[in-house]
Amino acid sequence: MAANPSTSTSSAPPPTKIPPNALYTTWHVHIVNGLSNNKILLVHCKSGDDDLGEHNLTVGSETQWHFKLNLIGSTLFWCYMASESDHIFANFNVFWEDRDLFYRCNDDSCIWTAKDDGIYLKNIPDNIDEFRHHWKMGSGLLANSTIV
Repeated sequence: MAANPSTSTSSAPPPTKIPPNALYTTWHVHIVNGLSNNKILLVHCKSGDDDLGEHNLTVGSETQWHFKLNLIGSTLFWCYMASESDHIFANFNVFWEDRDLFYRCNDDSCIWTAKDDGIYLKNIPDNIDEFRHHWKMGSGLLANSTIV
């Protein structure tokens, strides 16, 4: 059976509620270039309040940031990623307030890795990379860096 990108393949069940300390936690999001053949990964991440800028990541490097949850429960960050040499891109949320995400991020660090076949989220407690997003074919222009 093929894994659905939005479905977990984890064997351990996530907790049933958002951890009580989540509001006080300093959260970290990491975007890692796991592409092959020295391909540059173009990354542009944003939230409703912050534009984190454009980054060109070499293979094995990362960009990261940290933050605390807002009081009204609507913290959201999204990213546009592209490999211009392959003419592929992806737009997706990298952080939102959700118990399943908090479980995979082990209550403070979300690690996203761009690989040749798609985007993966590290399930830290189970020590596995979970496939989450397919690449889309396209020009990879940052002008298109909005969530679709």
